[in-house]
Amino acid sequence: MKLSALAEKLGLEYTGADIDITGVNTLDKAGPSEISFLVNPKYQQQLETTKAGCVLTSGPYAEKAGCALISGNVYMDLAKVVNLFACPQGCLSGLSELAFIHPEAEIDESATVYPFAFVGAGAKIGAGSVIFSGVYVGEETRIGTRCTLYPNAVVMGGLTLGDNVIIQPGAVLGGDGYGYAQTPAGHMKIPQIGTVAVENDVEIGSNTAIDRAALDTTRIKRGTKIDNLVQIGHNVEIGEHCLIIGQVGIGGSTVVGNGVILAGQVGVADNASIGDNVIVGAQGGISGRVKPGLKLAGSPAMPAGTYLKAAGVCVPKLPELFKRVKNLEKELEAMKDAAGEDHE
Repeated sequence: MKLSALAEKLGLEYTGADIDITGVNTLDKAGPSEISFLVNPKYQQQLETTKAGCVLTSGPYAEKAGCALISGNVYMDLAKVVNLFACPQGCLSGLSELAFIHPEAEIDESATVYPFAFVGAGAKIGAGSVIFSGVYVGEETRIGTRCTLYPNAVVMGGLTLGDNVIIQPGAVLGGDGYGYAQTPAGHMKIPQIGTVAVENDVEIGSNTAIDRAALDTTRIKRGTKIDNLVQIGHNVEIGEHCLIIGQVGIGGSTVVGNGVILAGQVGVADNASIGDNVIVGAQGGISGRVKPGLKLAGSPAMPAGTYLKAAGVCVPKLPELFKRVKNLEKELEAMKDAAGEDHE
């Protein structure tokens, strides 16, 4: 599309020629008909060498770019631009005869179900939702409008998905929670008879597992985005607009507040409570109660500033400190021996 048309769609101003824009690319890879972007100042030198036809950037860099689309929130507008040029996954519409759809299932006429999907009895799928091949939708599960379930996603029976939910390939919602009673004969399975509720505008990454509750509901609230390979235990509640990054593990019955960020490989013990707007750095370990607004790192987690001082300043000095302590011990022993000889 013309740069002028793109600017009008985004409500932004532009400088330079009204060129044709055919795609989006990075500063070092973009061609003369592509739009690129600059957010991080450390890449501003690439403005001198880029072949991009136009650069989406903020005001201070617009003059250096020549042809620029000027934004007050570059990341947000970049997402809008990419959406305009992105090719959606899939090529079918309607209900495939090769899918199994139970006669008692209710599927909106505008929904799409791909070949070899399974939709169980009593399931409901809302308007505009897309169910790709290999997806399992269990009995009595409710899927809202404009949801996308990518190949081999599993949504077990009795679950609820709101509107605009995205389930990436291989994710499993509603598998049994990890519940066992210890008996003299071994580990006795405790039936998990609760459910999972996913609210509007949630995205769940590939191969993530969200366990059904033992008795009540495992709940993911609206706007939360969950990365790949995340484990969420039974009866967990995750608040609104959280970011849960890859390989995070959250133990059962934990409550996570709104706006929380858990970076990669964070581990949260069961029955923990994390307040609103908490940020936990990668590989942090959380247990007990965390007050709202804290920035934590390390395992066990501590204030991020304290952790950075300990890890960045103290830990590298431990080998030298160990040698000094050993030398001091030797000197102390020598002083004791000398004092003993003088006493004799």
